[in-house]
Amino acid sequence: MTTLELILSNPLVLEVSTFFFGLLIGSFLNVVIYRLPLMMQNEWRSQCKEFLNMPPAALSAPFANFNLAQPCSHCPHCKHPLSALENIPVVSFLLQGGKCKHCLTPISMRYLTVETVTAVLSCVIAAHYGFTWLTLALLIFTWCLLALAIIDFDHQLLPDQITLPLLWLGLLINSQGWLTNLESAVWGAVGGYLILWVIYWIFKLLTGKEGMGFGDFKLLAALGAWLGWQTLPQIILLSSLVGSLVGISLIISKGRDKNIPIPFGPYLASAGFLALLYGDTITSLYFNILV
Repeated sequence: MTTLELILSNPLVLEVSTFFFGLLIGSFLNVVIYRLPLMMQNEWRSQCKEFLNMPPAALSAPFANFNLAQPCSHCPHCKHPLSALENIPVVSFLLQGGKCKHCLTPISMRYLTVETVTAVLSCVIAAHYGFTWLTLALLIFTWCLLALAIIDFDHQLLPDQITLPLLWLGLLINSQGWLTNLESAVWGAVGGYLILWVIYWIFKLLTGKEGMGFGDFKLLAALGAWLGWQTLPQIILLSSLVGSLVGISLIISKGRDKNIPIPFGPYLASAGFLALLYGDTITSLYFNILV
């Protein structure tokens, strides 16, 4: 029996394989989450230097040769390059007791958490959709949402380098009718962007403040391109509800200043993922409660 036949005949093999592959992707997402915002800062510094016509030394960029490939993985404290055995997702963290092998500085639990969550969510997608091309597309969708959620949580940024390709990929897969028809996907992208754009300007005109960033518009447009315009009300309702509850909880429990902005991207991403898997169930429960 070939590997392909084994996967097709036993869904558990697909799920386990996807879990371990998800651990590897999670390790890469850790790189993206940490480095992409720094790469953007480096680019902004270069643009400022060029715009102000300043000499190179006047506005130096500390991350001049910094990208997703270079430098190689290393301890952020002692800068020691990590060997292949020190870079195995989850396993290396556990074997080293959660510390750098060389300087014994504790390693952030963030790395372990992202790898594990990526693997679990990937396994969930494989369990729902089986061994299909759609599963591969939805794995990419899931990984992008996870990276965007954490980057926005850390930096209040939703990089165009992820949101725009995600939007175009959603339109591309729905040109084949994989999740919805192309017309629904196009209107989902348009509607997703315009809904938050209108809310942004109404809020700004009434308060003089910016209630959200333009990255939120693009992320909801991407979700609309993948899931269709019909899911937009559900996504907006879920994300707004969870975001409001979290914001109120932080104000009450930790005395957080209500004027400090709370990133909306993580809630949009979570709502989009839930709408993908359980959208019909959530809608049915909603109407059952109303009736």
